Amino acid sequence: MTTVASPASPPRSLETRAAAPGGGSRRLDSVDLLRGIVMILMALDHTRDYVGNAALNPTNLATTTVALFLTRWITHFCAPTFSLLTGVGAFLMLRRKTKREVSWFLLTRGIWLIVLEATVMRFLWQFNVDYHVTFLIVLWALGWSMIVLSALVFLPTSAIATISIATIALHNLFDGMSPPATAGGRLIWFILHRPGPLYAREGMMWFLGYPLVPWIAIMSLGFALGVVFTWPTERRRAFLTRAGLGCIAAFVVLRTLNVYGDPFRWSVQKSIAFTILSFMNVNKTPPSLLFVLITVGPALLFLRWADSPAPRILKPALTIGRVPMFYYAAHVLVLHLLVTVEALARYGSASIVTQSPTLDRFPITEPPGWPASLPVVYGAWALVVLLLYPLCRRYARYKREHDYAWLSYL
Repeated sequence: MTTVASPASPPRSLETRAAAPGGGSRRLDSVDLLRGIVMILMALDHTRDYVGNAALNPTNLATTTVALFLTRWITHFCAPTFSLLTGVGAFLMLRRKTKREVSWFLLTRGIWLIVLEATVMRFLWQFNVDYHVTFLIVLWALGWSMIVLSALVFLPTSAIATISIATIALHNLFDGMSPPATAGGRLIWFILHRPGPLYAREGMMWFLGYPLVPWIAIMSLGFALGVVFTWPTERRRAFLTRAGLGCIAAFVVLRTLNVYGDPFRWSVQKSIAFTILSFMNVNKTPPSLLFVLITVGPALLFLRWADSPAPRILKPALTIGRVPMFYYAAHVLVLHLLVTVEALARYGSASIVTQSPTLDRFPITEPPGWPASLPVVYGAWALVVLLLYPLCRRYARYKREHDYAWLSYL
């Protein structure tokens, strides 16, 4: 199975404001905090892609280590959590905008994200414009999810929740199907259900790394979840606790039965540790039912835990969570600049970090001797986050002090 990068989640979050006592509004710090944490984790995954061994699949139990597997697995929370919270933010916009206004914003912002994916972010990932290889990944999925949600917002919230849950629960029924024989059918198959080429000819490849189902359903489920944040405190906390524990329990039961919910079954391995890894090794592209349960469940429990003022030590994550689009683009740029300096220092040339990669070595085709050890990857990750935090803090302050409409797209 082709391994592609998994940028977890960008655009500046839809405003996460809820009703406050006295009829005003306040930001939901729990939503911003969780978003910031997953954005920080996302940078770990991409640091590993640039600095570590991009050709080594960290979830391949035949070649991975426990530490490498867990380094990858913890970042699984990023994309589904961000998509879910984007849906929550869209619902909370209804506190101060009409459905028509929210729909228009989702539509235009979705289109904007798709354009960014194929232009600005492609350049930041590869530092070239040759378009030999173009990956359509997280912004692609988020953009289309927003476009679809722009239509769904006119349905009753209960109907949106039902459609979303049914899509997430049932889409794995198609796992055993082969792609259609026709070119058009295969294209639709890749767009909706399985990673594959959108367009390919000699010297040019557009690869769909994020099939849209069920990413669309995760965002629309978040929209339905948004109503919970308008409930009284105790009712909201009780629901988040029950829903979070319910998702985790459903994951344990379904994974133990080993008959449905993921295209890959778990099995007994060479050791107890690796058997546990096999149990936890669920499919992200596309996200299986089990993948959604084990990522969304803990996210809901975190929202319950954070339903109070954030501890001071987590304030940096709160700041990052309020400027995710800025952070997303900036972290790729900073990472790529750092490895460009490394390439110049080690090889006297930056060509290895400015050429389009092969499909199995995104974002760069690393020469022998390039991959760093896992401790070095963690150190580089910490450096990137430390460099980005002051920039995010300044940008967050700028957003607070200015109310330009274009800031909502950045």
